[in-house]
Amino acid sequence: MAIEAHTIEALIQEAFPSAKVVIDDLAGDGNHYAATVIASEFKGLNRVKQHQLVYAALKGKMDGAHGELHALALTTKAPE
Repeated sequence: MAIEAHTIEALIQEAFPSAKVVIDDLAGDGNHYAATVIASEFKGLNRVKQHQLVYAALKGKMDGAHGELHALALTTKAPE
């Protein structure tokens, strides 16, 4: 199953309304994406916690073999 970039962006944006979100389709197959998320909600959090919050925002889209999203390379940070 594939997922569209705008769906990923909308889910992340819903969880982090002030975030700057950039999604890139790495393979053109709708299964392998890179996401850059810059959000004030990440201030004071380590990178692992930031990534956990983004994965939670995806509401199960990456869960197991039946997930709609196979791979997501994440870059997260708080704004400077």
